[in-house]
Amino acid sequence: MVDTEENVVYDGMDIAGATARREVLSTRWDNGVKVATPVLVYSPDLSSNRYLTKPFKWIRRNAEIALPLAKWFSGVVLDVVSGKVEERQQSRANELLKAINSLGPAIIKGGQALASRPDLLPKVYLDELQKLQDDVPRFADDVAFDIVYNELGVHFDELFELIGDGPVAAASIGQVYKAKLKATGDVVAIKIQRPNCEETIALDLYILRWWSGIANVITQGILKRDVNVVSIIDDFGELIYREIDYVAEAANAQRFNEIYASLIDTVRVPKVISALTTSKVLVMEWVDGARLTDSAALQSNNLDTDDLIDSLVQCSVRQILDNGFFHADPHAGNLLAVTDDAGTRLCYLDFGMMGYANEEQRKGFLLAVVHMVNRDWNALVILFQQLGFIPEGEDLSVIEAALERALPDVLNADVSELNFKNVINKLGDVFYTFPFSLPPFYISIIRCLGVLEGLAIQVDPKFRIISEAYPYIASRLLTDPQPDMQEALKRLALTKEGELRWDRLEGLLQEAQGSSGYDVIVALESLSEYLLSDEADSLAMGLADRIVELVDRLGVESVEYFINIFKAFTMNDERSLVLALRALQAQLVAAAGVTVTEDVGGGTNTTVNELLPEAPETLQRFGRILTLLAGGIDTSEASVQIYVSKYLPFVRKLVQKEKFRKLSSIVIGNLSERFLSRGIRTVFGVERKQART
Repeated sequence: MVDTEENVVYDGMDIAGATARREVLSTRWDNGVKVATPVLVYSPDLSSNRYLTKPFKWIRRNAEIALPLAKWFSGVVLDVVSGKVEERQQSRANELLKAINSLGPAIIKGGQALASRPDLLPKVYLDELQKLQDDVPRFADDVAFDIVYNELGVHFDELFELIGDGPVAAASIGQVYKAKLKATGDVVAIKIQRPNCEETIALDLYILRWWSGIANVITQGILKRDVNVVSIIDDFGELIYREIDYVAEAANAQRFNEIYASLIDTVRVPKVISALTTSKVLVMEWVDGARLTDSAALQSNNLDTDDLIDSLVQCSVRQILDNGFFHADPHAGNLLAVTDDAGTRLCYLDFGMMGYANEEQRKGFLLAVVHMVNRDWNALVILFQQLGFIPEGEDLSVIEAALERALPDVLNADVSELNFKNVINKLGDVFYTFPFSLPPFYISIIRCLGVLEGLAIQVDPKFRIISEAYPYIASRLLTDPQPDMQEALKRLALTKEGELRWDRLEGLLQEAQGSSGYDVIVALESLSEYLLSDEADSLAMGLADRIVELVDRLGVESVEYFINIFKAFTMNDERSLVLALRALQAQLVAAAGVTVTEDVGGGTNTTVNELLPEAPETLQRFGRILTLLAGGIDTSEASVQIYVSKYLPFVRKLVQKEKFRKLSSIVIGNLSERFLSRGIRTVFGVERKQART
């Protein structure tokens, strides 16, 4: 357990009750479920039974919700009839924003959820709804303290000494107080849920679900869109019910700490005080820190924003693609830069909105990125259908053509320039036009990465989340032995004709170096296992032919380059000969040239690098890939020993494989034939015939 306050006794509190709360939280945390399940689960059937007996209550609230939304909807219908949809779309989106803002916590939360649904709303509406804030008035302190008493059985002032006047923050679900624990002197944050919060939310969900039946008729019958609005409301209901159970939130915080903060030394999670935590009261350690968007505070505390953003990205990538348990709302208010005995760390707050993705879902997201980078629209649209985005029976060729038209503009840039928001906007146009339906996990991912990139751009305008995450993706592709990941690597690194895309391979190796978990030996083992497998027979044979051509070309170009190097120097100058050999060694090892500061003689101040001819592309690429595979080249004796100890076990294992020996024999035999043929032609002065084109 993260919590270390098991033996603390709180004055006036029933010890059995405190112990029970600790045990309940421990059970919720250790039950093997990635996202803690709330005790009170959203149930449409229970809501119906609950409010059918209270008709006046739900009819009154129904009118409060329906009137402003009906006014907005009638305006949209008028725009459609008059043919002014495009002209008035911005103003209508703003009207919807104002209407939602006036309807209370549950509707605001629903609007925020809609802001991440490019399959349901056009971009103009998405941009407007992203402005929704939990800007709600605070409720009275005495009401909040009564809730504490009802939940814990002890008066607020018996347990806590309030710091400041009233709450330090108020949101749609609850409000937060800063106080000191009288039993320990520790400063804590106390989150107290709004009175009647669950009842208010349940009523609004019941009404929204009632209207969603009518919305289904409109979307499916009139607009011909295969959208199940009832299902969307139910997904939202499950999400918001997780947020209003503070025991579930506490369990999520402890799990997050166990998975990430305990393993990543730059991440911190506030400690949960489990004995004082119930479904409506959450007590956690108070953490002082600076918001990532508060540049003045960051500078005054000498906090490195680059390091903080790097920690945020690395942790987020691990959450989404490695473990699948992720913080779905990493906005500026939920993140603090803190300095303590462990150094500068990133502190996560508010664990009510969490997401979980299983292995197949994580893999699907990663493959979608690969297919977009590879511009493989056919593979992308097939993947979308496999993931449940597109219903069976749809004409995929039409959607494929739409993706091909929409995405090249934003994907023409280098990976380092890809803007996640632009990519999602273009995808959103396709999602909205065709019958797409995004599963909840992918909605959470879109929200998480969109919020993350938006926050990071405020700190660093050049930040791009796809660029920052790509090293991890490259590492996974190079090291994951699963067949579909190997297939994705094949699609990325090979042309349709089976030709190796050396630039892609080099790029993947280069990007993978930036991933903290990347191991080049694991990558080599994974690649060799795949290439030597039965399903890769034709690929391996084709690659053997390519290796023969490459080595042959490399040998010829190296000899020619060697001759050109010596032509560049004065051959009767012994010192120049030594420098030439040193230059050749540097080119072969690093393939990037070398600048030797000493001159070549004669008082000319001419450096070796200035006299070197440009290396052939094959030689340069060979050197770069060699350097990437070695993790950097160092020719010192100690480093050579490290390389030998690192790579020798892999080489020994490789040469023991029968298929490798067979392929090696083919390569050596073909190379021998080429070298012998070239030698005969050279001796007898026979020119090689040019291949017919």
